[in-house]
Amino acid sequence: MLEQAVAAFVQEAHDILSELEDRILGLEDNQDQSTIDAIFRGLHTVKGSGSMFGYTRLASFAHHFENAFELVRSGTLPIDKSLIDVSLAARDQMEVFLEIGGDGAEADALMNAPETVSLIERIGILSCSMAPSETAETTTAEQKNSNQGDAAHYQISFSPLPDALRHGMRPDLLMNELKALGTATVTFDASQLPALPDLDPTVAALTWHIDLTTDQGLAAIEDVFIFADDAHLEISEQTDCAVDAHEPVSETKGGDAVSKAPAKPASPPTKQESIRIASTKLDGMMDAIGELVIAQARLEAVADNIANTTLNSVVEEISRLVLGLRDNTLAIRMLPIEQVFGKFRRVVRDLSTELGKDVELITSGGETEVDKVVIDRLGEPLVHMIRNAMDHGIEDCQTRIDAGKPPKGTVQLSACQEGGEILISIDDDGGGLNEDAIRARAIERGLLDPDATPTPRELHGMIFEPGFSTAETISSVSGRGVGMDAVRSTIDSLSGSIEVYSKAGKGTRVILRLPVTMAIIDGLRVRLGDAVFVVPLASVEECVEMDEDEAARDSGCTVLQIREHIVPYMDLGTLFGIPSRAEQKRRVVVVKVDGQRVGLVVDDILGQGQTVIKSLSAYHRNIPGLGGATIQSDGGVALILDVATLVRWAQSRSSDPLKAA
Repeated sequence: MLEQAVAAFVQEAHDILSELEDRILGLEDNQDQSTIDAIFRGLHTVKGSGSMFGYTRLASFAHHFENAFELVRSGTLPIDKSLIDVSLAARDQMEVFLEIGGDGAEADALMNAPETVSLIERIGILSCSMAPSETAETTTAEQKNSNQGDAAHYQISFSPLPDALRHGMRPDLLMNELKALGTATVTFDASQLPALPDLDPTVAALTWHIDLTTDQGLAAIEDVFIFADDAHLEISEQTDCAVDAHEPVSETKGGDAVSKAPAKPASPPTKQESIRIASTKLDGMMDAIGELVIAQARLEAVADNIANTTLNSVVEEISRLVLGLRDNTLAIRMLPIEQVFGKFRRVVRDLSTELGKDVELITSGGETEVDKVVIDRLGEPLVHMIRNAMDHGIEDCQTRIDAGKPPKGTVQLSACQEGGEILISIDDDGGGLNEDAIRARAIERGLLDPDATPTPRELHGMIFEPGFSTAETISSVSGRGVGMDAVRSTIDSLSGSIEVYSKAGKGTRVILRLPVTMAIIDGLRVRLGDAVFVVPLASVEECVEMDEDEAARDSGCTVLQIREHIVPYMDLGTLFGIPSRAEQKRRVVVVKVDGQRVGLVVDDILGQGQTVIKSLSAYHRNIPGLGGATIQSDGGVALILDVATLVRWAQSRSSDPLKAA
């Protein structure tokens, strides 16, 4: 139980530090008091809870940070770039303390490490509250209570539940935290303490009564007990007027007269609006729902064969319930993409300093919800694209001024949902892609014939080739030609696509198209010979009949005339080595890959429906063009096509059917 309590503290501390980063960065634009108070409370919570759960080195370091923001709260310490820089660095160091675990030799070494000592000194110099060589332990009670003239008096009753000690609660450390807020007198109520023969030291039986005088306010007291869930807690404020010293009173708002009132009993805990669960449990639930969807499809097939009215009625009801359960489970997996977008404010700020450029990040559509699998894997591709936009795209301030642009560049991240796809756009107002440089490098690397005349879209796609870079020099930010290749690999693995639009002197837009969910997708079932494959419906543009006259041509050009458009196609049966049946009419599934319409010739189209994605084994997951498998209603296995990878693989072959077009 203690291990679970410590794990909960670590997770909560990570969440608090993540919020701290956003709030600290927010001080650059809006220095409102509520943000400053929230930062102070977050630091105070991590410090107090760290002491409780055996992270005293973390608590000691956080104490310095907290002292500085106490001065910010009082208006003594101004907010400027230096303070924000130090605050971000200190916040990062607190993350390091969390990662190495609780107290021990490693924590001691980190506390005495040069970077930690330097940060403590920088905080001390900025706040002028202590000499650079002082430590957290030198902060005296007199410093904390220098404004006791404005202090308030509180009575606190604290009763841990019987199992609280087993869960890791340390009431003695909580009392020390209260004493650090001001002047505290602690007494005990031992009326519930059992006789000595029946005493169990692991069972809490005492009640603490604390008379506290502090100028820190009620919120600071509540923060001391923020992790003390296994307890009954009452806090009442006292006045200096002639009332009994132990009679709780209530204070009215706006500085009006204080009236006597009996202490209210602790209100029952409110119902939690959210619950934290391990992602593995969520994945397990999703797997079970997937199996249920497969079983439901098989049940429908059986019901169709039996043709029993009563059975059909039951199957319809089960189908409705399974559909609702599936939708609710998928909704649980959906998270707002702001969780990803919010991390890049820090990335842009740090890169602006490193590159010597003034760049602003603008985000929109953060409320758009995406599958957690996509959220988990989207961070790295976006980092690569933002770094490239800032290094290669956005010009330095003087160049922008000479071009008639504002000196500050902008990178915009936006998201929206279109049908079954999430569109994520990365826009910059820089100089755009240098098509001449891309062409020259592509010819140099043998990716393009010297006399070829590629379209702008084809040229733009070259930047995603492995090892491709137009940078003249390699920097710590970019130039090695691995970033954009990694972007395409990740997006392909998520069954997504990338579109690039650029205009010289105006900027570049990169659009990522991703499926809303990676667990259950809408799929189009097609047949090749006796095998069944699934094409993700999000990739499908339309389905048409194969023109046999086109298929019988001897010109070698594999293209179809679909209304006013010429569409290149490839025969999946030939590609996979699957002999076709003697079909009267074959079908063409038109898909869109990298902005290009491509036809996939199949023997027949069987229909569409919900497809539960199953991962391939380690021996098969690297086969080009296969994105997974699914179980059909008859128990057979159907392979799911990764359309983008399949088309690119076909284009790379020497007998590429598309290049002939």
